[in-house]
Order: sequence, then C-alpha cells, then structure tokens
Amino acid sequence: MHKSIRTRALTGTALALAVSTVLTACGGKDSTGDAAEAGGAASAKPATAVKDPLVATFDGGLYILDGKSLALTGTIELSGFNRVNPAGDADHVIVSTDTGFRVLDATGQALTGIEYKGAKPGHVVRHGGRTVLFTDGTGEVNVFDPADLGKGEKPEGRTYTSAEAHHGVAIELADGELLSTLGTEEKRTGALVLDGNDKEIARNETCPGVHGEAAARNEAVAVGCEDGVLIYQDGKFTKVDAPDDYGRIGNQAGSDASPILLGDYKTDPEAELERPTRVSLIDTEKKKLSLVELGTSYSFRSLARGPRGEALVLGTDGAIHVIDQDSGKVERKIPAVGRWQEPLDWQQTRPALFVRGGTAYVSEPSEKALHAIDLETGRKITSVTLPKSTNELSGVVAGD
Repeated sequence: MHKSIRTRALTGTALALAVSTVLTACGGKDSTGDAAEAGGAASAKPATAVKDPLVATFDGGLYILDGKSLALTGTIELSGFNRVNPAGDADHVIVSTDTGFRVLDATGQALTGIEYKGAKPGHVVRHGGRTVLFTDGTGEVNVFDPADLGKGEKPEGRTYTSAEAHHGVAIELADGELLSTLGTEEKRTGALVLDGNDKEIARNETCPGVHGEAAARNEAVAVGCEDGVLIYQDGKFTKVDAPDDYGRIGNQAGSDASPILLGDYKTDPEAELERPTRVSLIDTEKKKLSLVELGTSYSFRSLARGPRGEALVLGTDGAIHVIDQDSGKVERKIPAVGRWQEPLDWQQTRPALFVRGGTAYVSEPSEKALHAIDLETGRKITSVTLPKSTNELSGVVAGD
C-alpha cells in the first residue's frame, strides 16, 4: 500500500463573493452549457469563487453559501440522501452520496471528478493534516493529504480494507499509525491499530457497538462504546466505563485546545428513539468520564467545540449550551433557533450546528433559515432564508 509524503500546504482562495450561479447535477448536455466532466455539474457560465463557503444539503441537492454574508451563491442538484463534511483544506467539502464519496470544490461551486466509489460511504475524519474516509459497504479506508485535492486528480494515499465490512471509522495519527474499528454488519466490537507499514500493533475488543471518534489534545483518540469509551494514546488502549451498565456514547466532538472530549449519552437500549438530556465529558488525561445535565434534549447534529475548547450543545430548547470543559458547568445559553423536536427517522431534517472559528452556524429547517452567531458575544450576526429546508450543514475548514 502506498503512503504519500505529507505536506502542509493548503490550497487557498481569497476571491470575493459574486452573483448567484445555479449549477445542476446532470450527466450530459444541458441547455445552459456543457456538463462538467465531474459527472454532475453544468453551469450557464463559469462559477465565481466563494470565500469561506458553507454547504447545506436539501432534499435533492446542495446549497453553497458565502461564509460571511450567508448569501446563497450556488445550487447543485444531486439526488439521494447526501451528507457533507469538511475535506480539510480551504476549498473542498466531501459529499457522501448513493455511490460513494465525491469531492465538491465549494469555493468554485462545482463537483470535481474525484470520487471514492463504494456502497454506504460513512465517516470522514480530519486529523494531523490527513483526511480519512471509511466506506461502510466495503470496509475500505482511504487516507490522503487534503492539500492534494487542488491538483484536480485523486490524491495518492494509503488504502486499507477491514477484515469485514461494517459501519466503522478510522483515523491516522501524526506518526503514521492508523486506528480503525473492528466489526461485522451484525456486531461491532472494538478497534485495532496498524503501524506505517500496515502491521497490526494494538487491538482491543472491549468496546461493544463501537461508533464514532474524536481526538483530544496530545493526540488522545477515543471511540464510543455502548458502555463507555475506548481511548488510544501513546501506543495503548484504555477503556473508560460508563456509570450505567448501558451508557452509549456514539457521537463525540474533540478539540486540540482541550484534553476533554464531548460526547452524547444514552441509557435505554430498547428505545425507538431516546432523547437524552445529559452529555458526557471524557477526560483523556485522567481517563475519567462525567455527565452534564442540560435540562433539554439534543440530537447527533448538536455537538461542537468552540475556539478555546468549550463544549457546545444545541438543545431542543433552541439554545446553544456553552459548557466549561474543565468544570462541567453550563456557563451560558445562547438563543439560536425556535424550540424543536428530534424526528424519529435520523435522515429527517432537524437543526444542525456547525462551528468554524468563533462563529456558530445553525440551521432552522422549520423556517428554511440559517443563522450565523458570534460565540463570544452571543449576538446573531446575520440570517438568511433559503428556498428549501436544509438538513446537514458543513463548510470548508483548513486543518483539523
């Protein structure tokens, strides 16, 4: 397996916002112009670059917005249920589609020809200047330097295939070690670690239902379990048990500014949909787990971290709950959207929280709205009303 040389150079864009350009995702000729070879985008005229773009999904496609004004600059038609994640550079976003991972040039407002095909594309992880894709339907892991996406071709990188396909996740550490989950379609059990030559150097299978990952300061990586979390750091695994026999942590958010991870927390294995009101804080230095009562429920799209490592949770009460990651106290609540309830189907729309720098971006599907909020002051910077209700929300982020 080939492992590319790491570079830290990032493709940049500093062009100003221009007029709205509508793109359509279709395969052949279009009355507005020639379809791009990317297999999806056609435009009446070349798209103008967007500064610090955001990308929101809707039923049938993607909206591209200017990161400062929230002006809608482009629409890409793309059928199916699509998910979006930062690619790790200043220009691109990874789109999970029905056929695999596709790379969107968000600043250029067009899907590129770069695609990682495979059924059920899953988690996208950025860490240490590397981006890692996990394809659930095949168990394939692809690792690449996001700075290479600007070359217009699929980056050279590292590929690993799990022993069996499963809903998993993987992350590559700074020294080239690759942590990847273990499991089958029916059962997930833990994680293993490979060195830079793909030799297994560590394994732990005491993490039932393993799901999700996050990295904390000093490169402590945790994956969630149905009874706590499993932490990998300095070449060894440590299991941190939940206070309940069933204490599931499936979604986490980390920060290089803090040794403490933010996670969700569920205790009812029989629930059709549990709406928890507590979140977990995992101290990766002390290897301890504590719980914080919010007094409101939240969803898997509610967790984020602030610029100083503060833990952020968008509650169904409509507020962003700001938690001091050291004390575990809710410091303040920032009004963001109206009250809402998490739908039973995880693919259905609900408010989403995306944080970049000191700005929190929050979607409000019931109002077809998107808001930008200054985390320092709690002030709403601007809002926009979109043609359709949005589902997932992301944007370009250069780095981890």
